[in-house]
Amino acid sequence: MSSAPASTPSAIVRVEGVGRRFAGIKALEGVTLEIERGSIHGLVGENGAGKSTLGKIIAGVIAPSEGQLLVDGEPVDYRDPGDAIADGIVSVQQEIALVPKRTALENVFLGIEPTRFGLVDTAATRARYAELQESSGFSIDPDAVVGGLRVADQQKVEVLRALARNARLLVMDEPTAALTPDETESLLEVARTLRARGVTIVFVSHFLEEVLALTDTVTVLRNGRLVQTSASAEQTPERLVEAMLGRSLEQTFPERRPIVEPDRVVLGARDLRRGKALRGVSLEIRAGEILGVAGLVGSGRTELARALFGADLLDSGTIELEGKPLTATSPRNAVDAGIALVPEDRKGQGLLMGRSVRENVGLAHLGELSSGPFLSPRKAGLIDALLDRLEVPGHRRDVAAQLLSGGNQQKVLFAKWLVNTPLLLLADEPTRGVDIGAKRAIYELIGDLAASGVAVLLISSELEEVLGLAHRVVVMRRGEIVTDLPIAEASEDRVMRAAFGSPPADEPRDGGAP
Repeated sequence: MSSAPASTPSAIVRVEGVGRRFAGIKALEGVTLEIERGSIHGLVGENGAGKSTLGKIIAGVIAPSEGQLLVDGEPVDYRDPGDAIADGIVSVQQEIALVPKRTALENVFLGIEPTRFGLVDTAATRARYAELQESSGFSIDPDAVVGGLRVADQQKVEVLRALARNARLLVMDEPTAALTPDETESLLEVARTLRARGVTIVFVSHFLEEVLALTDTVTVLRNGRLVQTSASAEQTPERLVEAMLGRSLEQTFPERRPIVEPDRVVLGARDLRRGKALRGVSLEIRAGEILGVAGLVGSGRTELARALFGADLLDSGTIELEGKPLTATSPRNAVDAGIALVPEDRKGQGLLMGRSVRENVGLAHLGELSSGPFLSPRKAGLIDALLDRLEVPGHRRDVAAQLLSGGNQQKVLFAKWLVNTPLLLLADEPTRGVDIGAKRAIYELIGDLAASGVAVLLISSELEEVLGLAHRVVVMRRGEIVTDLPIAEASEDRVMRAAFGSPPADEPRDGGAP
């Protein structure tokens, strides 16, 4: 077998035949790739394709099981991120790793504080922080406690921390997943500025249009193997999807089916109030109807789902399930009544990440699935049938949920609520952090549940998702429903104008003519 060619002078990093296994499962296999100096290199693929694993190997977060990593043409053997940082390679991971009780300033310079006479030089630290803010375009109060910042601002602190370590190669793993469109564009502009200054960036993302707009080169991974590397200018989202999946994806959303029982109201909510989060919300959802809930972050969408599920207690208002009063004073009370919630934070609120897939699926129904202290064999078969339906790999069902890809974790979260088919499914950001292939599977599942008569409340920040799946769309703003539209009348422009409080395009503004 001939050896791989040596790293070219223009490459800052080269991986040669790199593989990685977790608990005997291959996450990467035989990957050879070069990252050009001063470029932005995109890594794309389905969840579980190996792109985040490759990024972590480059940044020294994990070591390869086989193969070699070369930096500046020289072999390296990083044992921890500190070794990579010493070479100017810093990662900004998808899971934010800041000290929540420390300030932004303290987090940015943690471990590298400028000192004078053995003490932290506060003036020099603040001056350097100001320089970083100016060069990045960020504006984060240095004295703000990180735990009190929005996720988007915490992400910015992560980037500032990397820049403070004089990063010449920055690995960014899903850096825009929790950002608004404006914040995303701001971060992408920072990436372009860094590239212009000679910083190399490895950009891992599910957002294909974003990747193609930003990167110079894009690599596709599938099932742990490198499929292709090409100039981003030569690619389209459709071509990338086909390479990622190994097949074409003819249609993003499944065909919208009619509401099963349009005269049967499953959920009736009247004048729901909870502080400033919910201010008199009323709505109905019928059997087999998917009601999409749109709105900006902080509009009250998640608070509505949590109130219906009994996770947050209402100040006032009434809830009826199939015409019967429901007092949702706890999630257990709601589950017993036939309500299921897929929360927006699957890791913090939906799954026990250290427990196995099968244990997580049975978590909400232990009494029904158990025979004495043990899981009933017949019920265990039901769990496997659910996982088969959702295409969760059989060899991964006894591993901890934290070892699954994001898409498979989300499928497990859905399976947890399908042991008993609910009357009402509350799906809050059901495809967040999920790749295009897993999204399609989840869309089909939601459509199938609605077709079986389940009422679905679908909350999503992706407007295309709401418009592509829902029969009807309500828009929330400042804790109120401001618009209720049948899908035939819902458009992206109309929904966004309602979310921002702007009049429709055909209505006059400020008393002027249309």
